[in-house]
Amino acid sequence: MGLCFPCPAEAAPPSPDLEEKRAKLAEAAERRQKEAASRGILNVQSVEEKRKKKEKIEKEMAASGPPPEGGLRWTVS
Repeated sequence: MGLCFPCPAEAAPPSPDLEEKRAKLAEAAERRQKEAASRGILNVQSVEEKRKKKEKIEKEMAASGPPPEGGLRWTVS
């Protein structure tokens, strides 16, 4: 007959430390997010560069303040 339970002399395998388990879960979550962000993109670096460039331009426009009075005018006739 087969045994359904482990031998009493064998100790249960040690469970991983709680901090170690959290670190592994966090690492796996970061990896999944990174993979999901790059899904469908052939060149990830170029997309990141374009995004950074766009953010830089937006920051410069925000820092420059409102446009001067002599800008475009909207007239309704």
